[in-house]
Amino acid sequence: MSKRLFRVYRAAGTALAAAALVACSTASAVKPLPISQLTNANDDQIFVQLREAARKNDAPRAAQLASMIPDYPAPAYLEYFQIKPQLFDSAGHARVDAPDAPVLAFLQKYDGQAIADRMRNDYLTVLGTRHDWRNFDQQYPLFVLNDDTQVKCYALESRASRGENVADAARGLLVDPKWYGDGCVDLITVLGVNRQFSNDDIWQQIRLAYEQNYTSTGSKLVDALGDQAPDPVLFSQAVNTPPLLLARGVGADSQSHQLALLAITRMARNDPAMAAATFASVAPSLNSPERAIGWGTIGYQAAVKQLPGAVDWFRLSANAPLSNPAYEWRTRSALLAGDWNMVRWSIEQMPEGLRKQPSWVYWHARALKQAGDVDTANQEFQSIAQNFNFYGQLAAEELGQKITVPPKTTVTDAEIQQAGATAGFDLAQRFYALNLRLEGNREWNWPLRQMSDRQLLAAAEYARRIQLYDRTVNTADRTKAEHDFSLRYLSPFRDIVERDAQSSGLDVEWAYGLIRQESRFIINARSEVGAGGLMQLMPATAQLVAKKIGLGPVSREQMNDINTNILLGTNYLAMIYNQFDGSAVLATAGYNAGPGRPRNWRQSLQRPVEGAIFAESIPFQETRDYVKNVLSNTVYYAALFEGRPQSLKARLGYIAP
Repeated sequence: MSKRLFRVYRAAGTALAAAALVACSTASAVKPLPISQLTNANDDQIFVQLREAARKNDAPRAAQLASMIPDYPAPAYLEYFQIKPQLFDSAGHARVDAPDAPVLAFLQKYDGQAIADRMRNDYLTVLGTRHDWRNFDQQYPLFVLNDDTQVKCYALESRASRGENVADAARGLLVDPKWYGDGCVDLITVLGVNRQFSNDDIWQQIRLAYEQNYTSTGSKLVDALGDQAPDPVLFSQAVNTPPLLLARGVGADSQSHQLALLAITRMARNDPAMAAATFASVAPSLNSPERAIGWGTIGYQAAVKQLPGAVDWFRLSANAPLSNPAYEWRTRSALLAGDWNMVRWSIEQMPEGLRKQPSWVYWHARALKQAGDVDTANQEFQSIAQNFNFYGQLAAEELGQKITVPPKTTVTDAEIQQAGATAGFDLAQRFYALNLRLEGNREWNWPLRQMSDRQLLAAAEYARRIQLYDRTVNTADRTKAEHDFSLRYLSPFRDIVERDAQSSGLDVEWAYGLIRQESRFIINARSEVGAGGLMQLMPATAQLVAKKIGLGPVSREQMNDINTNILLGTNYLAMIYNQFDGSAVLATAGYNAGPGRPRNWRQSLQRPVEGAIFAESIPFQETRDYVKNVLSNTVYYAALFEGRPQSLKARLGYIAP
């Protein structure tokens, strides 16, 4: 219901007037969009078309459109949208013959701006594709965000070209094939050629790609094996008809072993139980580490499908090099089984970066506490207890602390007015008015990187006063030492939400916790799957609820109206809540994924479990994160509204089969 929201700000008069919308008691603290930057709707439409041409890397079309609006008041983007499609082909691959001069001129002209960092990201991809390491190494330290896995792969390849051993750094980086692109495939190939990666390393990457169903990436990685690549017919059998390959038996050579493991990886995605039965017959032909790898991938796919045998198969995977998702699901399987010893050793075998995530710090500490090592457990709880999130809250409760909101830092009107003058904010508002969320967020977030906590709070309050509520929340969310949780956990439309929550029997804080996660209070929020409004209702769901409460058919416009949307959303949540015997965990999951799924997830339980274990073990990542975030939000809203400490554990409760 909340997949990659495409949020649209309501218009007030014209689209660009919305960017200057003012709702505050101190008008001087809000700076509307300068008149000089206003454009006619036709120019705006052409600009949006230009952006789409750039997205498709259609350079001729981009040049044509840009020539029609030469004075558009976003000159850096006007230039960027013309240059960027010259750097990539229509499939998104960097062009080795891309022009350098316009890129370098752009970077010099707009140095220090968000769009220049975006251009540098693109240019580094081109330089990496060319293996132009001299120029790459000049540009890479200037890439501020450094948030592109493919560019990071090229950076490691550059270091390797100078004779540096980057194998360990590469293993730490190469954990999610979704982000590999050409750069990471290239890195793996180069590390194979120069023997920094062994054949086992490369095969592990191939299995990882196929395990996560990135088959195109997996097939490209076979080339990294060079003259050790398998027979194409056998490889095709392993990935397309794995039972056929395994029926041949497993030879004594290493390549046969690797093909067998790949075949089991593919079988497990479709039918873990059949894969387990097949693997049991071929496992004696493999060595002990290989058997552990095979059982690990079977356990992973079984756990995601919530098969009862998952934990037993996972027990056979100790010390195997698994994928990050497999490490996580091994631990979740142990949690569901109540095997705290397995929880502990499973987390301890995770790679360091994964092991340090708050979720696994928390569960490792719980396992230590269960084993009687309370002092070490408390040290680990303490290390995350100051985090304002689900596991930070749970850790604080393990230390005997109730959940409270930190003292409020109040900023002055002068600070808010100064925040409103921040470079980039005007441009961000223009983009929001044009529904260009990506560009708007880029311009808004760029200056936040260097702001103090007080400056962030002033910017958040400025955003609240011009009704950019999602920016209010996200900006206030960045503070480290000084906070204002009334901004971080914003509560606009209070009279409507309270009225409808109370009339439907819901806690108002739960309703707000859900709205904050669903739409960040953007009235006309739209998701790519068609959900709309503050509470992100699917049209069919809205009609069903409207009928049940006597409203009759509602139009799309009515569904997105604040009053109607909140009325329908709170009633729907209350209906699900009643279906699940008052479990906030199950009802929240049902609101996101539909009531049928959490009903099935509960039925798959072998024993009653804590609400936190159930939430951590939800098979859908979106719903898993959603439930944690909504209920974490809810506890902070309750602390704000009620003015007293709260318990997340009490809200989570226990879930029985």
